[in-house]
Amino acid sequence: MDIYRNEWKICSSEADMHRRIRLSALFTRLQEAAIEHTQQLGAGREKTLDKGLLWVVTQQSVSFARMPEYDECLTLLSWPGKTMHLFFPRFWQILDGRGDIIIEASSLWGLMDSHTRKLTFPEEYGIDLPDLSEGRSIPLPTRIRAQQAEIVQSFTVPYSYVDLNGHMNNARYFDLITDLIPGALAEKNIREIFMEYTAEARYKDVLKLRYLGDRRSFYFSGETDRPVFRMQLTY
Repeated sequence: MDIYRNEWKICSSEADMHRRIRLSALFTRLQEAAIEHTQQLGAGREKTLDKGLLWVVTQQSVSFARMPEYDECLTLLSWPGKTMHLFFPRFWQILDGRGDIIIEASSLWGLMDSHTRKLTFPEEYGIDLPDLSEGRSIPLPTRIRAQQAEIVQSFTVPYSYVDLNGHMNNARYFDLITDLIPGALAEKNIREIFMEYTAEARYKDVLKLRYLGDRRSFYFSGETDRPVFRMQLTY
C-alpha cells in the first residue's frame, strides 16, 4: 500500500493578508487528505458515515520550518500509523518545490457514534487501517496543560462553521483564534501548534474563550458547560 501524495498550488482563497497560507486553509488541506486516503484504504463513508460513524480528530500538532506562501507549489504526503485501541494516528509532511520539508504534522483520530456522540471501538465495525509509518518518525501530539486564563469574549457557533459531523469543524477553530491574536503578532513566523479537542461545539453553542499570550507564545481555550478545546501556539 502507498502513502498519500498530492501536489497543489496555494490559491488566493487560501492566503491571508500577508500572502501566507491561512491556518484554517492548511488544516482543511490536512483534513481532506486524511479523508481521501482513508477512503482509498477501504474505510470510507460506506463503512463509516453511511453507518452512523463519524471520523473525529482529538489531538493535533504541527511544526513549521516556514509558512507556505501564495502561488507556491507544494507536495503533501500523509500516512496512518499503528492503531492504538480507540485512536488512529495520522501523519503529514509538506514539501516545497525543492523537496525540502517545511511542515510536519501528526494527529489522533477516533470514530464517534453519531447517535450516542461517544467514541467507539473500530474493531466492532471491522474498521482497520494499516501502519504505513515505514520508519518515518514524527512525534504524536501531546496533551496541553490547562492554564489559568481570563475569559476574553464569548463566541456563538454559526451555521457556516458546522460540518457534516454536526459540530464546529476542527479547521474553523483556527479562524477563531487567529482573530484573537493582535494584528502585529500575526506577522511573526509560527513555529509550533498543539491542539486538543475535548468536547464538541455544536450549532448555536456559546463558547467562553480564554486567552494568554506574550511575544513568543499564545494559549487559548474554550468552554461551554465543559471544556471544549485547548491550543498552544509558539512563534
